[in-house]
Amino acid sequence: MADRNHSRVTEFVFIGFTDHPDLQIPLFMVFLLIYIVTLLGNFGIILLIRIDSKLHTPMYFFLSHLAFVDLCYSSTITPKMLANFLSERITISYHACAAQLCFFLTFMITECFLLAGMAYDRSVAICNPLNYTVIMSQRVCIQLVAGPYLYGFCVALFHTIVTFRLNFCASNMINHFYCDDLPLLALSCSSTYTKEMLIFAFASFTMISSLLIVLVSYLRILAIILKICSAQGRQKAFSTCVSHLTAVTIFYGTLIFMYLQPSSKHSLDRDKVASLFYTVVIPMLNPLIYSLRNKEVKAALWKIIYKIYNCPAVND
Repeated sequence: MADRNHSRVTEFVFIGFTDHPDLQIPLFMVFLLIYIVTLLGNFGIILLIRIDSKLHTPMYFFLSHLAFVDLCYSSTITPKMLANFLSERITISYHACAAQLCFFLTFMITECFLLAGMAYDRSVAICNPLNYTVIMSQRVCIQLVAGPYLYGFCVALFHTIVTFRLNFCASNMINHFYCDDLPLLALSCSSTYTKEMLIFAFASFTMISSLLIVLVSYLRILAIILKICSAQGRQKAFSTCVSHLTAVTIFYGTLIFMYLQPSSKHSLDRDKVASLFYTVVIPMLNPLIYSLRNKEVKAALWKIIYKIYNCPAVND
């Protein structure tokens, strides 16, 4: 019976953002620009960290992986969304939809725990500066990065399998611009109670556990900063955390709004706007947040520019 019901849906149709044809090209241009900035920003961060030996530290090791995740995160959603703006009928095949959901969830979960790992790194750097290189060894850094990738993929694969074992026999019109769990559940003619509970349980665990690591790390940092006598010393210690704190606030705030509210209060149209923000806009913002407030990244960028244009190097 399940196989017969599944065979009724071979593709899904996205409703997208708007039904007005006049808005398709302007929206395409806006999101194309955002995607180009996202690619250049995140790829630039990765390249800078690889080229400049001064950036071969745990902090920038985590940042390079955050940039990679943002690059993949955005590329899972945006190219298909851009193609949809130029298509009369916005469709995605059944298996492509499953793949998009799996990759999307993988990178979203990975980013949560990468941000937590970065918070732990900052707390060790400020609270235990003398033992920093010992605590944050290469092995520990690799484990703190590999763990989120592995956990993210396993959870994403599990959720994707559960979602696509549901019967989609009523409609194939997805009220969204990509394949996500909540819009897909709205199409199912099976009971979705178990799946909804699984979403809430896994989302709660992922966000609460990773956010708890962030909060504990920053409470330790705050306790150390308050003990610093000079205002200049406090400002210097806090400045190393501002970029990460900004990224964490934006990312977690949007996810909590999306996934930790009762299903009765969900509005798919409102969720579309929130989803657009954390799947398309945040991957563009992160490189700007980390580069504009980071003297080392800016110095590495200027060094490369000087080399390209054969200018005399400035003093570090």
